[in-house]
Amino acid sequence: MVVIGGDAAGMSAASQARRLRGPEELEIVAFERSHSASYSACGIPYWVGGDVGHRDELVARTPQEHRRRGIDLRMRTEAVEIDVPGRRVRARDLESGAESWTDYDKLVIATGARPVRPRLPGIDAPGVHGVQTLDDGQALLDTLAGLEGRRAVVVGAGYIGVEMAEALLKRGFDVTVVNRGEQPMATLDPDMGRLVHEAMDGLGITTVNGAEVTKILTGPDTGSPDVPGGTRERVRAVATEEGEFPADVVVLGIGVEPETTLARAAGLPLGTHGGLLTDLSMRVRGYDHIWAGGDCVEVLDLVSGRERHIPLGTHANKHGQIIGAGAGGGYATFPGVVGTAVSKVCDLEIARTGLLEKEALAVGLRFVTVTVESTSRAGYYPDAAPMTVKMLAERRTGRLLGVQIVGREGAAKRVDVAAVALTAGMTVERMTALDLGYAPPFSPVWDPVLVAARKATAAVARAG
Repeated sequence: MVVIGGDAAGMSAASQARRLRGPEELEIVAFERSHSASYSACGIPYWVGGDVGHRDELVARTPQEHRRRGIDLRMRTEAVEIDVPGRRVRARDLESGAESWTDYDKLVIATGARPVRPRLPGIDAPGVHGVQTLDDGQALLDTLAGLEGRRAVVVGAGYIGVEMAEALLKRGFDVTVVNRGEQPMATLDPDMGRLVHEAMDGLGITTVNGAEVTKILTGPDTGSPDVPGGTRERVRAVATEEGEFPADVVVLGIGVEPETTLARAAGLPLGTHGGLLTDLSMRVRGYDHIWAGGDCVEVLDLVSGRERHIPLGTHANKHGQIIGAGAGGGYATFPGVVGTAVSKVCDLEIARTGLLEKEALAVGLRFVTVTVESTSRAGYYPDAAPMTVKMLAERRTGRLLGVQIVGREGAAKRVDVAAVALTAGMTVERMTALDLGYAPPFSPVWDPVLVAARKATAAVARAG
């Protein structure tokens, strides 16, 4: 069994297969091109921001631990070619440059996703950083430690963008977020994104919406010992059509896309979003000996019925378990997702599950929407925090289609109730009868999600 990619999906698959089959029954070789394996990329913004003290805290299992369990994990080794007819993988040792072929009976592709890095002038200048890997996080921290200036620009206002804005704010930087969208968080409808914008402004983060970055401006970095004459160019500003934003450091939070370069070259099937297509057991469609999982695949959206690319560690770990079961001789399936995600910027919590308005329209659904304002606890209980809940329901049937929540402490994880309801195909009327826990320290008598369900039920009835 050969595994390409040593993070969540790949090593979960290898570990699960090893549990089912011992070394004498199944040899497992894994290739990982970076310096770390089995780590939480989702934790990088919190490491940069100082909430996590050391990079090692983000590592779930070291390469040495994998090897002790009978997995031949080869670090700093990059797979460069898949020979599907020959059932072999060509890999390159990134330290020595040596290349070799490894035969396989079973292949697992877990190549993850790559950050979107637009081809702009100055994009590769010193001081411009992505934050996809632990090495990326360390490089950013090294840059921050050596800066005299305190101006940071984050390009993009999705999950990574707002989380990195918080991290830089905590480190004492003046933060500007440049966002080409109407509001921050394109994973929310604009009316809910506006709440995030207002909260970020209140925290001292400058958010510039509707701004397309045209180039990264650079200037001389004097005193650099590594270049002739002691000077080189480094970032000094981010330019848009509307103006320039001074920057001592730039962080790219534009998003990611499936890393399927190898798969495409090998002729494996890709979807409309560029991710590998698999069946319910995570086998690549048409290939019973090749599996794929994690951020390099597309998954079925149970609400819309269409394939989507949703890069999340929760999915990747589940995919790995499913793949490992199949490759190890067992059986398991991954039915799909409903698109649940949570995030935060300082004390503001952000959550969504199901479809946004534009997504529902794109698949031809007719729907009603309601928005309610409530609190995390009974209104009279100390520290009751405000939250806003938006709910979408199918116009004719009343089927729940999506929920978005923006609020303070205790808001985000309420989205899990809606995620369960979506997975079960519940109507908003049925949701109103859910027997949720209540006590004044935890919620009002009517939980905010159920208040939204009641209003959505009335909206469906009025729609006829």
